[in-house]
Amino acid sequence: MTMKQTLTALAGVVACATAAQAQCLTDAQTADLVAHYVARTPAANPEDLSEADGACTRGKLNQLLAQRLGKVIGYKAGLTNPAVQKRFNTDKPVWGKLYEGMVLQSGATVDAAFGARPLYEADMLVRVKSAAINQARTPMEVLDAVDQVIPFIELPDLMVQAPTKLNGAGVSAINVGARLGVAGAPLAVPAYRAERYAMLKALADMNVSLTDGAGARLGGGKGSDILDHPLNAVVWLAGALAQEGLAMQPGDLISLGSFSPLLPPRAGLSVTTTYGGLPGATPVRLSFR
Repeated sequence: MTMKQTLTALAGVVACATAAQAQCLTDAQTADLVAHYVARTPAANPEDLSEADGACTRGKLNQLLAQRLGKVIGYKAGLTNPAVQKRFNTDKPVWGKLYEGMVLQSGATVDAAFGARPLYEADMLVRVKSAAINQARTPMEVLDAVDQVIPFIELPDLMVQAPTKLNGAGVSAINVGARLGVAGAPLAVPAYRAERYAMLKALADMNVSLTDGAGARLGGGKGSDILDHPLNAVVWLAGALAQEGLAMQPGDLISLGSFSPLLPPRAGLSVTTTYGGLPGATPVRLSFR
């Protein structure tokens, strides 16, 4: 065998090995995911994905979702709560895109079967004021670059046949289950520094609580359950987006993650989320039909 033939053979071996290792879903598989998303029926689980494969699949999925859902209105940081990370056998957050029409207003009534694998959780949004948020390295730098903190109940859809088998890469591959959410009255970020420090502390210390229509507690947690401070989710997101050549823009809404367990909805259930210890924050409510 000549040197050229040897190199060609080796190149073929490397190409085959690389192909064997790559598990990013094919275009056809990704299109099938989107078809199930639209039909609100469970899709096949993406399996054996590496972190890079999950990101690659999410990119393909986002391209197809944009054709159907339109404008990107922000991002969601997911798996930012260690308890939720444990459920999905990972130790790091993931992110997805939010699209036009996903954010409803407090008091909305939503189908209990709003997705293939519907869930609800206590969450929070912030609205980006300045592109400086993409360089934020501390919660205070995030607070300086946002103009609203918004109570939020997220309504994710894990959308696959066996959600319990999803790992972090699988959650990333399905755009972190972004489907819907209900936003409450925005809370303005104060203009003065001392008041911002007070808000920063309140965000870490707040007690977030999910209750039903009779006032019974469904779940909840503290602000610090998200990466020690909920705005650290944005610090993490800025770095993750930069690795893929993306950046948050003024006006974007950013979902910080879950303060509560992910719970299944049922018809007739009313849910309220309150933010105890966060001055000025009003409850956010929704009902399932």
